[in-house]
Amino acid sequence: MSASYETLVCLILPEGILEYFELINVSQTETGLNIYLEEKNIVPADYENKRLESKGFLPETRIQDFPIRGHKVTLCIKRRRWEVKETAAIITRDWNLVRKGGANDNGIRHFFKRYIWIITQSVAIY
Repeated sequence: MSASYETLVCLILPEGILEYFELINVSQTETGLNIYLEEKNIVPADYENKRLESKGFLPETRIQDFPIRGHKVTLCIKRRRWEVKETAAIITRDWNLVRKGGANDNGIRHFFKRYIWIITQSVAIY
C-alpha cells in the first residue's frame, strides 16, 4: 500500500487498529461501506515463549462504526486463533490485556474501550 493510501486508511479507521489487523477489502453497498479486517499473525504477548501455530479465524464480527460522509460504516473483523503446540489448546489474543494497556498499545486501546464487549463475544465453537 502506498504511503498516501496508508495515511488515508489510518485516518478513516479507528486509531491503532492497523497495528493488529490487516485491511483485506472494502466494499460499498446500497446501505453503506463494509471494511474487512483480519487479525495479523502476531503472537499474543502472553504466549511469546510458546510454540504457536495459526489455526485460521473465529467467525466474523460486524461492528457499526461512525459514518463517513453520510454512509454507514461496518467493520467486518476476523480475529485469529492459534494452537499451542505443547498442549493442543486453542487460544486467541486477550483483548482485555490490550485494552488495559498491559501490552503497551496505546492507540488500539481507545478502539477496544468502545468495542471490547462485542469483540470478545465472537467465540468459536469447537
